[in-house]
Amino acid sequence: MKNTLLRTAISALASITTCISAQALAQAYPSRNVTIVVPLAAGTGLDIVARVYAERLSQALGKPVVIDNKPGGSHIVAINAAKALPNDGHTLLVQTSAGLAINPALFKTLPYNPVADFTPISLYVKSPFILIVSPSLPVKTVNELIAYAKERPGKLSYSSPGIGTAPHLAGAMLNQRFGLDIAHVPYKNTPQSISDVSTGLLQLGFAEAGASQSMIRDGRLRALGISSLTRSPVFPDIAPLAEVSGVADFEAVSWHTLIARSGTPPEIINRLHDEMGRIMKTPEVRERIAGLGLIPIDSMSQADIQQYYRSEAEKWGTLVKKLGLEGSQ
Repeated sequence: MKNTLLRTAISALASITTCISAQALAQAYPSRNVTIVVPLAAGTGLDIVARVYAERLSQALGKPVVIDNKPGGSHIVAINAAKALPNDGHTLLVQTSAGLAINPALFKTLPYNPVADFTPISLYVKSPFILIVSPSLPVKTVNELIAYAKERPGKLSYSSPGIGTAPHLAGAMLNQRFGLDIAHVPYKNTPQSISDVSTGLLQLGFAEAGASQSMIRDGRLRALGISSLTRSPVFPDIAPLAEVSGVADFEAVSWHTLIARSGTPPEIINRLHDEMGRIMKTPEVRERIAGLGLIPIDSMSQADIQQYYRSEAEKWGTLVKKLGLEGSQ
């Protein structure tokens, strides 16, 4: 009886000690600057949003939060940089559907595992694409475009900033879901891929709202629909394809998520998750994000974020395989 009581007391003391240690760890964090590694160049929408919340995260944590831009290699440069540093919460990483959902199917081998190597903190933005057409194309609605394309199989072309990019796959999804045969023409960058639609060299494409909004507003591009399930704050009059096409689950978006290396103490992850949830609810942050043509997302639980990752990886992975691009890079 005495031994049982002793073991119970020791177990209770260990639990209390662990709890106190966890609380102390969360309170002591951060002990130095926090770095957020961003996989795109400074000045991009992804970078601008990260800088907006980094400033507020710095205020909440009481330490500088700095941005380290590491573009290149389909996000792999940034991922490798973050993966090589300690999992103590002082190095965080911004990722999108490219790094976490598309690359695993597109690349033959990857130097990281998106599930095993990283832990989600916050999924905070969806980046929709506008279905744009040349003003010379005689269509003004999504359904008119579908009918026009079906009458001309193989005669129309859509642009994207590269094979395997989200705009490329959005166009492929359009083909697949509506039984179309629209050829893909990859470019090396977004501006040229959009410009050639405006001049009529190509007929259509999916473009980021921020990159295309000025050309839409001045009539150099015609917007038919948006690839998200909800409307864009920048273009509230442009209806989602899911709403106007009869395909209620059509969604082809990128997204922004803040992650940390696996093994980062859960107390630190939870604190960052809570702080990001609070920051992303502030009206000024949401307005800044919306002004870039992006859609702010209400805070999800970490379990829900992981489920979203899985569903996106399955969706894009299945499409990559159907296109014959699995392991092509």
